[in-house]
Amino acid sequence: MITTIITFIIVFGILVIVHEFGHFYFAKRGGILVREFSIGMGPKLFYRRGKDGTTYTVRLLPVGGYVRMAGAEDDEDEIKPGTPVSLYLGKDDQVERINASKKSTLFNGIPVEITGSDLEDELWIEGYENGDESEVKRYPVAHNATIIETDGTELQIAPKDVQFQAASLGRRLMTNFAGPMNNIILAIVTFMLMSFVQGGVAMGTNQIQVASSPVSIAKKAGIQNNDKILSVNGKQTKDWTSLSTAIQPRANKATKVVIQRGSTQKTLTLTPKGEQSNGKTVGMIGITQAQNKHIGAILASGFTQTWTMTKALFGALWSMVSGHFSLNDLGGPVAIFATTSQATKFGLVGVLNFLAFLSINLAIVNLIPIPALDGGKILLNFIEAIRRKPLSENVEAGITLVGVGFLVILMLLVTWNDIERYFIH
Repeated sequence: MITTIITFIIVFGILVIVHEFGHFYFAKRGGILVREFSIGMGPKLFYRRGKDGTTYTVRLLPVGGYVRMAGAEDDEDEIKPGTPVSLYLGKDDQVERINASKKSTLFNGIPVEITGSDLEDELWIEGYENGDESEVKRYPVAHNATIIETDGTELQIAPKDVQFQAASLGRRLMTNFAGPMNNIILAIVTFMLMSFVQGGVAMGTNQIQVASSPVSIAKKAGIQNNDKILSVNGKQTKDWTSLSTAIQPRANKATKVVIQRGSTQKTLTLTPKGEQSNGKTVGMIGITQAQNKHIGAILASGFTQTWTMTKALFGALWSMVSGHFSLNDLGGPVAIFATTSQATKFGLVGVLNFLAFLSINLAIVNLIPIPALDGGKILLNFIEAIRRKPLSENVEAGITLVGVGFLVILMLLVTWNDIERYFIH
């Protein structure tokens, strides 16, 4: 269990951080202020402000992370009237730090009860200084001023010229696409690494390697490395997919296989062992695909395996939207955790394969044009390009809210279904 938990945290963390780093990098390139890059979620543990204006935060829950871009839907700096703050003035008597937290204090800070502020356009803040309500004092705010939020995190303010919407349409489009793009790159690199760990690339043919385990069903039956399995119970098996598809339904059933060794063919009888996989019993005989050990094949495998898995996932999506939808086709954090347990049984190769699979999933799901997902934002970018002007803030906020509501409801349904599927039944 401990191994599964640690693996789950590492895998989930890599997926999200790589995804968010894509947004982070291209936002920076596009002149968009990234106010915070957080590793983990929940309460802040510690933070460090970079010279680039970004606050790098480590938070308590070691799962995932996020990027907070200036002017994004989840970013606002409204200081409500009546809020007590402490102001630190720099050169030219401009406010350089605004402390709205009780967890930290500013040396030589001026206590002010806020009556109003504008931290986006005209950059000023005003209020009653030292409790004197007879006069409202207004202070100019520096463009690169920081605000210490209620949890003690210090962030740079977000004037309009460094906000997300201030960037060109092309830069915003690239920033939105960069997250899924990074997940695709991660899958390619992970598949390459997996091939290096395996010592080669699965050839995909009906030529096989026998597992070294002494309890291997195939080994006991007399099958040897580099044999080709031509048929299983009368079904021709020309490649690995047809071979595994033919064996899996034969759990605990006597099965005839025809093998070819050199120029000789033999017929053998064996009984595939029943193993649990995703809640189903499947037949296993203890074989793996034959390996191509050339370096070129290993490097190319990152691209070929990513493309193969991408096609399979698009096929699964099409099957769902064409009338065969079931919640069992989806999986949330509970399903990921349960599957992580299975992946760890196959060691590093199993974990790497699982990481690549999830990374492609995350990329594809995020590209679905649902508001609040990257695909929904990209769709709005294309609509803006066609209209030659963006949708109004209210319309865009309403569309996003509908998308968030849909995703929350779907996540609740999927999570409950996963709990029933993996832990109740």
